[in-house]
Amino acid sequence: MNCRVVITGMGVRAPGSLGREQFWALLSAGRTATRRISFFDPAPYRSQVAAEVDFDAAAEGLSPREIRRMDRATQFAVVCAREALADSGIDLRSPHRVGVSLGSAVAAATSLEQEYLVLSDSGRNWEVSPDHLSPHMFDYMVPSSMPAEIAWAVGAEGPVAMVSDGCTSGLDAVGHAVALIREGSADVMIAGATDTPITPIVVACFDAIKATTTYNDDPAHASRPFDGTRNGFVLAEGAAVFVLEELTSAVQRGAHIYAEVGGFATRCNAYHMTGLKTDGREMAEAIRVAIDQARLNPSDVDYINAHGSGTKQNDRHETAAFKRSLGEKAYRTPVSSIKSMVGHSLGAIGSVEIAASLLAMEHHAVPPTANLQVADPECDLDYVPNVAREHRVDTVLTVGSGFGGFQSAMVLTRPKRASA
Repeated sequence: MNCRVVITGMGVRAPGSLGREQFWALLSAGRTATRRISFFDPAPYRSQVAAEVDFDAAAEGLSPREIRRMDRATQFAVVCAREALADSGIDLRSPHRVGVSLGSAVAAATSLEQEYLVLSDSGRNWEVSPDHLSPHMFDYMVPSSMPAEIAWAVGAEGPVAMVSDGCTSGLDAVGHAVALIREGSADVMIAGATDTPITPIVVACFDAIKATTTYNDDPAHASRPFDGTRNGFVLAEGAAVFVLEELTSAVQRGAHIYAEVGGFATRCNAYHMTGLKTDGREMAEAIRVAIDQARLNPSDVDYINAHGSGTKQNDRHETAAFKRSLGEKAYRTPVSSIKSMVGHSLGAIGSVEIAASLLAMEHHAVPPTANLQVADPECDLDYVPNVAREHRVDTVLTVGSGFGGFQSAMVLTRPKRASA
C-alpha cells in the first residue's frame, strides 16, 4: 500500500458527447441524451428508448482495416485508449511494464448478433459454415480480443486482462489495474471499460426481466433515478479509458494528475441474480473498506457518484448502503446519478462514472440528477436535483451495483502531497 496510484489521462465516449469537454458540458448543463432507438425498429419491444453514441469510426481515426476487424465496443475502447494516452503525455518507453485492464458486460454483442443474422438468413435458416462467417468471428467470440486490440494499438506488452463482472466491470477493471501497479507487476496501466449493448437481443433480454423503462413517449425524461415515478433504467452505450501510473513517476515527469485512486473494494451479496437485499449491507461493506484503504473517514467524502440506475429496488438499496456506511454524513453529502443523462451502459458505466467524478473534481462542481421531480420517502438524501451545483470536491466516492449481486466502491482523492 506504499505505492500510490494516480490517473493522468482520460478518454471518454458517451451519449450526447465526444470527448471529455463535451461530456462535462452535457453533465454540467443537466442535459439528457436519451432518445428513441435508431439502430433498429424498436416497436416490438417493451422498452424502446436508449442513449446512443453518435460515433463515426473513420472520423475518429480508425483505419478501414481496424473498422472491419473490430466490434463497435472495441472501436470505442481503442479510440478512448489513444485519447487517454495523448491526454497523459506519457512515453511508453518500457512496453513490457505497460498493461491493459478492460471491462465489458456483453463484449462484442453487436457483431455477434449481426453474424447470427447472416448465418441464419435473418432467422429463417441455420447453417454454420466457415464460408459464411466473418474472418473476424474469432475476435467477436473471445472477449479477451478487446483488451488485446488496445495492447496492439499502443504497444503494451505487460499484463493484459478482461474483466466481466456485469455492471461493475468498469470499476472493477480500474481496481484490478491499481492492484497490478501496487504489487509491482506494471508501471503503467491503461484501464477502463466499454459496452455497446443496444441490439435487439440485449434489449429483449432486459425486457424479459422488466429492468428497463417503459417511458417510451418521453425519452428525454425516461431515466429517473431516485424519483418516485421511476420504473427502470435506460439502456446505453459508451466507453471510458484511463492512464494509471505511480504517483512519484507522474510528479517527476510533470504530468497533470486528475486524482489518486485511494481505495477500492468489491463484494457480492450471494443472494439473487437480480434481487437486492434492502439493507444495502454488501455495498456498505465495500464502501467501508474502500474508505479505510484510502486512510480516510466518512466525513472526508465530498461527493457520491451513485450507481442510481432508476430501478425501484436499486435506488432504495443504494440509499440504505450510504446511510449504513457513512452514518449521518450521508445526509450532508451531495449524491447524483449521471445515468439520468447518459443512461446505463452496463459494463462501461462504472468507468464513465469515474470520468464524471474526475471532472467534478477538476471543476469543483457536482453534476445533477436530471428528471428528479417526485420524492420517494425511502430515497431521502441530497440527490442534487436537475441543476448542477458548485461544490468543492476533493474526495469522491463512486459506486456500482450489478446483477449477480456485485457491489463495488472506489475512492478518488486529490493528492495532498507531490511525493510517495
